[in-house]
Amino acid sequence: MQRTARRDNPFERTIRSQLYARGLRYRIHYPIPGMKRTTCDFAFPGLKIAVFLDGCFWHGCEVHPPSVKKNTDFWMAKVERNRARDERATAHLTDLGWTALRFWEHENVATIVEKIAATVKARRGRVPSSPPLSGTLKDK
Repeated sequence: MQRTARRDNPFERTIRSQLYARGLRYRIHYPIPGMKRTTCDFAFPGLKIAVFLDGCFWHGCEVHPPSVKKNTDFWMAKVERNRARDERATAHLTDLGWTALRFWEHENVATIVEKIAATVKARRGRVPSSPPLSGTLKDK
């Protein structure tokens, strides 16, 4: 367990690099306002969007439940505390007017990137532009 990266793991870096390539800028390991020692994986603070990329083991994924052979009681209690903290953080952010996006590590990277990008665009109030109907502009 000591060798498992707590932050900046390959899954997080892949998501972030694809968002960066799309021109989206964010703050990594952003502290959640009003919650001590609690951060999101990255955030768009001006738009009030917090993104959490949850590992299946550490956050108790129902598709891939944690399986441990030694010290089971300790690890299952740890996972339950993590899940409770996740729920508190999401509720707290929602109360503050933030959008909290949570994704599991087993989800498709392209789908995650699309959902984050769409949420950012929606928060910015951008309407997807359509191509011009003709190739020329007429002067009025």
